[in-house]
Amino acid sequence: MRVLAVAIALLLSLFSATSHAWWNEDWSARKKITLTNPAGEVADAPVLIRLHTGNFDFLSANEDGSDLRVVAGDDATELKFHIEKWDGLNQLALVWVKVPKLAASTEAWLYFGNVEAVPASDSKGSYDAASAVFHFNEAGGNPADSGPNQLNATAFSGERVAASFANGGARFNGSQSLTLPAMNASGAVSVAMWLKPAALDGTLMQAGGLNVALAGGTVNVQAGAASVSASVPLTTGQWHHLAITVDSTLKVYIDGQLAGEAPGAALPAGALTVGAGYSGELDEVQLSGELRDAAWIAVLAAQGPTGALVALGADEFSEGGGHGGIWGTLFGALTVDGWAAIGILAVMLVIALWIMFVKTLYVNRVDQANRLFMNRFRTLSTDLGAIDKAHGMADEFRHSSLYRLYHVAAAELSHRFKDTDAAHMPDKNLSPQSLEAIRASLDTGLVKETTRLNKLMVLLTIAISGGPFIGLLGTVLGVMITFAVIAATGDVNVAAIAPGIAAALLATAAGMAVAIPALFGYNYLNSRIKTMTSDMRVFNDELITKLAENYSR
Repeated sequence: MRVLAVAIALLLSLFSATSHAWWNEDWSARKKITLTNPAGEVADAPVLIRLHTGNFDFLSANEDGSDLRVVAGDDATELKFHIEKWDGLNQLALVWVKVPKLAASTEAWLYFGNVEAVPASDSKGSYDAASAVFHFNEAGGNPADSGPNQLNATAFSGERVAASFANGGARFNGSQSLTLPAMNASGAVSVAMWLKPAALDGTLMQAGGLNVALAGGTVNVQAGAASVSASVPLTTGQWHHLAITVDSTLKVYIDGQLAGEAPGAALPAGALTVGAGYSGELDEVQLSGELRDAAWIAVLAAQGPTGALVALGADEFSEGGGHGGIWGTLFGALTVDGWAAIGILAVMLVIALWIMFVKTLYVNRVDQANRLFMNRFRTLSTDLGAIDKAHGMADEFRHSSLYRLYHVAAAELSHRFKDTDAAHMPDKNLSPQSLEAIRASLDTGLVKETTRLNKLMVLLTIAISGGPFIGLLGTVLGVMITFAVIAATGDVNVAAIAPGIAAALLATAAGMAVAIPALFGYNYLNSRIKTMTSDMRVFNDELITKLAENYSR
């Protein structure tokens, strides 16, 4: 009974248990979003959802992502979101969602699959009123504020980076800078950003009364009378989240953890200059005119390459949807190269199965005809032309390879003698040279018959040897694309990697599914063909012996 229960549970795991609730029947697919936040409850938190070929079926969504919708866990309330990047060709997307209440565990739904849907991306509504957010995803010009306050940068001399922490980023060489307007502060100012230093010394930010500098990787912050040296140093070539809050107390956070605080702080005044003495990359700069607490900052830091804030579930489809369960997830995560490899292998499998079926019928037919012919041959062996003279018998043995060899010998005799009847054998004589000539003709016939038996067998060998390599190529390309996409999106958790890798392995499994039956079929047919070839050689020897006995004196 225990084994039966395990088997039933395994079978049920192959199918997705789709919830009955469905936000809107016009959308055919959805995916559960699970947000795990151990830092504490946060209101109106901006959460980054990274979509790529390993966790999202781009083929089921519109090419421009216009059908994307984010719905709260109650499956009724739409959430504000905006798409920072959507690349359906390379299957990459970055979506920011405003979560009204982010608890220890929060669920939401990502809906897609509606060709009639109009875009609903709303960058201004995705952030609270106190925010100014810079993604650096513009093609040129000064960086723009994606938040509701339109606090666009007033100057920028840095270099744009096409693929940075999230999407676009900015690179500074130590002399380049970015100038951001002053925030409308109400008793507090918060600054947060992602940094990837190339050098561990230099001035990072400056404003009236605020100075942030690096000294050997240590972040030193001065705000009024407050001064803090962060207890956690930065390292070169790695992304770190830096957050600074200023009210009456100056606090510095590194990678979501409090790294130092000091009283006596004063709010900065005027524009904020970023990067004037900094060498390295930065991305996702967020300014706020209010105090961000430790939980808020921890949520931002948890969205980095090693964060575990966001987990995406399997695709679910409404009635009429085409996928479900584990296999639906795997096929949904397949990349174009994987589909191409599996398509080629499917054609190879059909051809291999067809060849095995046709060749088995042919070999069985020839083998049966050979047995019937040998029975007749031994009864008429004293008159080697008798079978050829009986046209009905010749038609009966048309599938016999032995009959065709026999016909070669009969034709050779008819060229030498007008009559091959046994009654006139004493008048006929074959010289040794004639016997050798007849043997050569029989050997030629044997080669032709062997070639006929082996016809199309080479396609089975191609399936055996080529199938696994085509599947392996699809897997390698799929793994490469999966890792490239993950590197581009920064989503490096097991839930993001596993579907892409598992889907890539489908190509290798398909290659083996082609090679294994082809191997069994080839070995079976090859053994039958070898046996029949041996029978033809024995028949040739027997036929030459009888000719020598009857026609050689």
